Amino acid sequence: MNIEGNSVVVKKSQKETFEFLTDLKNFEQLMPESIQKFEVDGDSFIFGLKGMPEIRLVLKDSTEYSNITLGAASSKLDFELVANIEAIDDASSEVQLGFNGKFNMMMAMMVKKPLTNFIETLTDNLENV
Repeated sequence: MNIEGNSVVVKKSQKETFEFLTDLKNFEQLMPESIQKFEVDGDSFIFGLKGMPEIRLVLKDSTEYSNITLGAASSKLDFELVANIEAIDDASSEVQLGFNGKFNMMMAMMVKKPLTNFIETLTDNLENV
């Protein structure tokens, strides 16, 4: 199951945007208002949204200034949150968030709408940082 968020323009250079997203504590600013828990632990963070189980994301991979990949720490849920960053000019960049998950058909049907809303919220909040 793949979900592609909208591309948004961030008023930061490609390098600044990359550094913002690789500093995991900054994800707290991007979370939906329904966040009930957010804790950073080294190269991972755990978050909990109202009505959903807590999820731990681990910084799995990054390509300097252009890509960041966070993955689920649990083997029960196999998914990644990917941020692709492209330079527009020295003061702005374009970011697209994507979600790639390996779920059975029933699970995919249940989580597609909430995950799409989650990606949209992260994207909207990123545009305003």
